[in-house]
Amino acid sequence: MGKLRPRFKLWLNTKDAQGAFGDGKWRLLKAIEAEGSLKAASELLGISYRKAWGDLKKAEKCLNTDLLDKHRGGSMGGCTSLTEHGKKWVKAYTRFRSDVEKAVEKACHRYIEGLVK
Repeated sequence: MGKLRPRFKLWLNTKDAQGAFGDGKWRLLKAIEAEGSLKAASELLGISYRKAWGDLKKAEKCLNTDLLDKHRGGSMGGCTSLTEHGKKWVKAYTRFRSDVEKAVEKACHRYIEGLVK
């Protein structure tokens, strides 16, 4: 058996909404930024377009900001990009998640690693 490593899911709630923003919405925004469309991003992540759309609408409502700049299709198809606020959320959450991951790894080392034979 290999070395134990901690894994976790991280999300932010508001008083009124569970899962306002977290790992799933973060990954989705990063995929949209890379792929240039919500459809391609949802396919890449293996989630339905409808779920992706609903998750991001919920995040926008909870955060009271637009995360996406959407352009409907036509003969050339549509595109989706991140607003400046969307880019700021990706950047801030990336840093936040990294800090939390380091803290979890440190705590695992401190409390758990000594128990493994």
